[in-house]
Amino acid sequence: VQLQASGGGLVQAGGSLRLSCVASGSIFSLYSMGWYRQAPGKQRELVGGITRDGRTNYADSVNGRFTISRDNVKNTLYLQMHSLKPEDTAVYYCCNPTSCGQGTLVTVSS
Repeated sequence: VQLQASGGGLVQAGGSLRLSCVASGSIFSLYSMGWYRQAPGKQRELVGGITRDGRTNYADSVNGRFTISRDNVKNTLYLQMHSLKPEDTAVYYCCNPTSCGQGTLVTVSS
């Protein structure tokens, strides 16, 4: 399965972005999925995840601002981000239980 994230970019603090991740193959719906991020000089951290039936969980740092969803027909995972902060600046990755795709860079200016 290949994972391709997109939708990153430069946004001002307080703004919003929506990331997408398209998964190749026909078994996307069987997996729980997650979004991770890695800021410059820091370790990769979990942003949140979604089970195959749509239950979500989030890191405390993004809870209430970010929303993860999925479209199992389109094999696509989403990360809707609101009220972005400079500390949200990172490369964002979508991952299944065994691998992550190439990330997409989100830069939040103050």
